[in-house]
Amino acid sequence: MSNQHVIVLDFGGQYKELIARRVRECKVYSTIEPGNMPLDKIRALHPIGIILTGGPDSVYAENAPHCTPQLFELGIPVLGICYGTQLLAWAKGGEVSPCQNSEYGRTPMKIDRQSILFQGLEEEQIGLMSHTDQISRLPAGFRSIAHTQTCPNAAIADDEHRLYGVQFHPEVENTPHGKEIIYNFLYHICGAKGDYDMRNYEARLLADIRRQVGKQQVLLGLSGGVDSSVCAALLAKAIPGQLHCIFVDHGLMRKNEGDEVEAAFAKRDLHLIRVNAEAQFLSRLSGISDPEQKRKIIGEEFVRIFEQEAHKLGDIQLLAQGTIYPDVIESGANNSANIKSHHNVGGLPENMCFTGLVEPLRGLFKDEVRILGRQLGLPKAFVDRQPFPGPGLAVRVVGEINKEKLDILREADAIFREEMARSRCKADQFFAVLTNTCSVGVVGDFRNYGYVIALRAVKTTDFMTCEYAPLSHSLLGRVSSRIVNEVRGVSRVVYDITGKPPATIEWE
Repeated sequence: MSNQHVIVLDFGGQYKELIARRVRECKVYSTIEPGNMPLDKIRALHPIGIILTGGPDSVYAENAPHCTPQLFELGIPVLGICYGTQLLAWAKGGEVSPCQNSEYGRTPMKIDRQSILFQGLEEEQIGLMSHTDQISRLPAGFRSIAHTQTCPNAAIADDEHRLYGVQFHPEVENTPHGKEIIYNFLYHICGAKGDYDMRNYEARLLADIRRQVGKQQVLLGLSGGVDSSVCAALLAKAIPGQLHCIFVDHGLMRKNEGDEVEAAFAKRDLHLIRVNAEAQFLSRLSGISDPEQKRKIIGEEFVRIFEQEAHKLGDIQLLAQGTIYPDVIESGANNSANIKSHHNVGGLPENMCFTGLVEPLRGLFKDEVRILGRQLGLPKAFVDRQPFPGPGLAVRVVGEINKEKLDILREADAIFREEMARSRCKADQFFAVLTNTCSVGVVGDFRNYGYVIALRAVKTTDFMTCEYAPLSHSLLGRVSSRIVNEVRGVSRVVYDITGKPPATIEWE
């Protein structure tokens, strides 16, 4: 590509794609490459800058991932983040040691406002910390440009050689001015011109799809959610006449959702097939309580149904999915720690009849998918729809699944969504969870022993991090009263106020 290019070298951090996304938000093209990428391949890409990601290891550990020290002699500006900062200091002759006091979460720090990396920022800043090691001795030529109460080298700089590092994570929302720091690195240190945007990305995706698919037919699992809808629109534009969409109603959807999805797509120019498979999925999930097993079983069943339908349609070799990057990194792909296997990533069986997967959205975050959807002309109802997990309510019923539990959750969730729609409270995602805890209550003069429903509402843009939405007590009170009085089998309602991290958005 002719765009200026920043390489993100991956050392196993959970936020690597978020780093690349922040760079793209600053209108600079970025790609993620392995941390041990050979120097000749780096030179061949002519990057204007290199960013080193975080990671779960200690740089001084025997098998810790390292890059070649010559990377820092190329004359290309480098920004290390968390582990990447420690790696930079380690490779340049500094020391990294275990912290006396580890830092986690939003942490106050003071920055050197004279540093080009912090240009335009106030001295008092907040940074998301997540480390048990820290730089205990700076390499020659480096100086500290930020510190916290317990971390003297929260950011470091070698201005002469344009080498910088931050111990915190500027890429996440919990670092309020992190994007400005990344912008400063790109524009004031790397000399970025800002020649990249999502229009470029769409053109690249269309070309990639045509190159991969050629004249072959493609089968897409269409759920009606944001990701699969945008994937369908993108594929239809790239390979018109070669796309077949299968909507599998697995009995794990929200109230009336199956019929709503079918109605929404019935008049669109797509070959849509609905498969009602509730009995099949519930039979396979009977007695299963482990969430990883649930996801893998659901992933396998999806593929088996796709295979059956592909066989009916004829010779279809390619399976398309609306996989996006949060699915991938939480499933442990590309050296990331496995948080949970998503049904369309870690849950796919090895012995599929399809010869290949088409996943054009794999490198995008949710808000980028929405931008792409708008560019493709999708209706607002599709583009702005809340995320819904592929395994559906299977991961919102904690523990074993059966139809009775699913029906209880469907009714409770519908009430929550109705009340949220009527209120002025804003959240980017909200839903109900049926816990595996029962509690004693009182209905009239009688004892009621029923399930505990947990409500979850979060504010986020990237779905990699989130904060709970501060819903009003009056709203929560109405929702609780309605659920307990209208949904048979529920005795108590609670509200989840945990952020991500340390929690995930879904409960399982």
